[in-house]
Amino acid sequence: MRGRIVAMTAVFALTGTTTAAASTPGDHGFDGPRTALSPTADALAQAKPKDAGVDPRPIRKAERQLAGLTAPDAVDGHPMYSGAAGLLAHDGKVVGKFSAGGAVRFDRNGNELPPNQQVPVRENTMFDMASVTKLFTSIAVMQLIERGDVELSAPVARYLPAFGSNGKDSITVEQLLTHTSGLEATMPLWKDYPDRTSRIGAVLAAEPVNEPGTEYEYSDLNLITLGELVGKLTGKRLDHYVHDNITAPLGMTDTGFNPPASKRDRIAATEYQSEPDRGMIRGAVHDENAWSLDGVAGHAGIFSTVRDMGVLGQALLNGGVYGGERILSERSVRDMLTDRNQEFPDHAHGLGFELDQDWYMGELSSPVTAGHTGYTGTSFVIDPRTQSMAILLTNRVHPTREWGSINDAREAWATSMSQALKAKPNAGGNSWFRTPAQDDKLEGGNAGATSQRGKSDGDKPHGGGAGNPAGSGEKGSASTGGLRPKPVLHHPGS
Repeated sequence: MRGRIVAMTAVFALTGTTTAAASTPGDHGFDGPRTALSPTADALAQAKPKDAGVDPRPIRKAERQLAGLTAPDAVDGHPMYSGAAGLLAHDGKVVGKFSAGGAVRFDRNGNELPPNQQVPVRENTMFDMASVTKLFTSIAVMQLIERGDVELSAPVARYLPAFGSNGKDSITVEQLLTHTSGLEATMPLWKDYPDRTSRIGAVLAAEPVNEPGTEYEYSDLNLITLGELVGKLTGKRLDHYVHDNITAPLGMTDTGFNPPASKRDRIAATEYQSEPDRGMIRGAVHDENAWSLDGVAGHAGIFSTVRDMGVLGQALLNGGVYGGERILSERSVRDMLTDRNQEFPDHAHGLGFELDQDWYMGELSSPVTAGHTGYTGTSFVIDPRTQSMAILLTNRVHPTREWGSINDAREAWATSMSQALKAKPNAGGNSWFRTPAQDDKLEGGNAGATSQRGKSDGDKPHGGGAGNPAGSGEKGSASTGGLRPKPVLHHPGS
């Protein structure tokens, strides 16, 4: 009982509420030449919160709270997570960051290691990003769409003929990106099949559990398939493609699959696994299926740091460009942040990105706030309305996944960014991300014709965040002045 009270107290302190609310890794992808970052506004810079127009108090409070959750008895007699690193940024300025706890801290039984065997989390600690990997795969697919190599509305079987079996001949690329393909959540590939070839074959031969397009079912199989699609069409394995076309151009030198042994000292440990018998995992992907696919899969396998993920976040907030290097067009970024799942309430989803999920986006959430989480304890949130981001990386599965959820910490970190905002969103005539009225005015249209703004996922109570000082509890209401992407659909060959 005492443990439950401690846990609830930790939740209340975070939310400010009193009601419950396996193969050779190699060095490829990490040690290539760093892209020089140009000293312009589109590159992240460190700044004092006040100099960036934000209130430092909510940020500092959250930094202390989240660091405190690494304490040995923070929740039910154990930490909420072994270690963590976080970053907050607004208008291209890093206004908050912290690191706390241990990258390596526990033995197989959950006992703390002797101090001389522990490794603290630092700002440059590399974390297993788990399902945040799906965003990299989605960006890769969008690049192929831009080049005309893939059509969003085309059946996947056009590019991967083997996928067309067992009632999947009509499933589209878009349905994989939005998790409306009808495929089941996952399969025990690592246990039921002997090698990579048979495991991929099993994914491509899977039979839908729902009629395609009729249900939302979050599925790793969707992104495993898309990872194979990227490889088939480009002639490059997914890890090489991501390096050459996303991480290397952006200077993300600590981001990639299968990190090399030379960086192991900076990698956060994850779980002790006995089935499969892997021991304490450090430097290899935690996800069993991704591990069985040689550490390279469309759904999991990327490692990264808060700095590198901040670069990716700023590139997306800039409309696909960072430091003079463009990885996506503005149009593609808008498409990725436009809700495609309006008929599935509570499952707002762009192309690869989750949208409007206040359970981890907190008060920063809005119909265009985008992000993803990872099972190992990671979260990535960007908000184009306010040109802000909230990134939290933890190794919450170290030494065991049984210690529970970190969603309250994720929510609190994003909420602190929202509560710290004082300035209005930077969305003037020179911003790529504008209100529909601003777009029409600039394009010579009738601004009055845009007064009826659609709501992507319905109004859900969340307690009033940035841009909603009255605390109306309505998300995306007319009073917030929130921005949304100008909907642009891809056409064949575009």
